[in-house]
Amino acid sequence: MTDTATQVQYRQELIAQAEQGVSLFRNSVTTFFVIQGNQAIFLTGGTGGAEATSRGPQGLIPSRTDTVTNPACTLQEWHDKVRRTKFNIFTAQGNMRMLMQKGVVKVINRKADDLIIAELANATLQLNSTALPFNLDTISKAQALLGQQDVDIEDESNIFYAITPAARNYLNQIKEFASADYVEVKVLDGPAVKMKRWLGINFFVSNRLPGRTTASETCFLFHRDGIGYAINTGDMEVEGDYNKEESYYWDRASAFMGAKLLLTTHVVKTLHDGSAVASS
Repeated sequence: MTDTATQVQYRQELIAQAEQGVSLFRNSVTTFFVIQGNQAIFLTGGTGGAEATSRGPQGLIPSRTDTVTNPACTLQEWHDKVRRTKFNIFTAQGNMRMLMQKGVVKVINRKADDLIIAELANATLQLNSTALPFNLDTISKAQALLGQQDVDIEDESNIFYAITPAARNYLNQIKEFASADYVEVKVLDGPAVKMKRWLGINFFVSNRLPGRTTASETCFLFHRDGIGYAINTGDMEVEGDYNKEESYYWDRASAFMGAKLLLTTHVVKTLHDGSAVASS
């Protein structure tokens, strides 16, 4: 006999879908807060590798000029807006207003990372033309290549390595990275953190890097000074309201932002084969 007096219950608490909600790159780049205008002009400069000289034939000290450039970062407006009717909100199973509010912020944060990644991809320094295993040797060679450009690789607070989830899989298998005998923070124990410092490098994982899950993933080792990020003063604008005439709720997040590769010597691209992890 079939029991027809059944009851269906719906859980009101929202379970968020898996998606990136915060910007992982913004804390690793040089940020310029723009008051007004569509371009942010950065300033880079140095001696151009000049060497000290002795006096010239007439007893005069030769003079030189510094090497100065002004990379321009063009800002664009980026938006995400979502609408739901009042009836949709009224009849919804859970808190759809919260989903709307949080969702627009996530979208803009992901766009910030995409802009920065696109500029990092313009770097000309590349460790390898074919994918290498992501191991201690590869990491050390990338670090050495960065150091060969006179980049201060001892500046631990400003050296970052953006890697794919597959590269992290190999990173965790490096004894010197995972063992408490070599690091202060136990990687395989304790709470999860966004960045892990090891070998003088701050590692973080991004699922938005070029070629992810393929045999040619691109990871980036870079110094903060190498990449610029510009955003309007006041940072992200997040608004929401109810339209009485049309009876709908709306939420919008907006930002005027852009990114620019400032110093090609400060970014090293490394290719990694992540296909084995993706297909396992």
